[in-house]
Amino acid sequence: MHMTSEQKKEEIRRMSGVDTRKCMKCGKCSASCPSFDEMEYHPHQFVAMVTKGDIDRLMASPSIYYCLSCFACVERCPRGVEPAAVVEAIRNMAERQQGGTYLSPDEIPEKIDGSVPQQALVSAFRKYRK
Repeated sequence: MHMTSEQKKEEIRRMSGVDTRKCMKCGKCSASCPSFDEMEYHPHQFVAMVTKGDIDRLMASPSIYYCLSCFACVERCPRGVEPAAVVEAIRNMAERQQGGTYLSPDEIPEKIDGSVPQQALVSAFRKYRK
């Protein structure tokens, strides 16, 4: 079933449990993001783009896979917006639309080096499995 932009926006809000309209665009979430330099769109931009209904660009961006789910953005937000939950909801919507997962278990070992925290590995297995 094809969803309209408005339907996608409401589905992201429902899946994440986040009212993106509460964001005041202060950028504290993005300033605390350890993946900031790797991302095409940053946490505050995810929230703003969902508010505008620009979901398709977010779903097509590799930035949805760079979020470490460390929740630094959540801790810094003065309004209680949870950008990490928004990113995860977008990632889940993209995976459902693709009908599969972004990484197969066989591809994960080649992505691992000594700098990957264990939390990221556990999170990856949880998020990228069917």
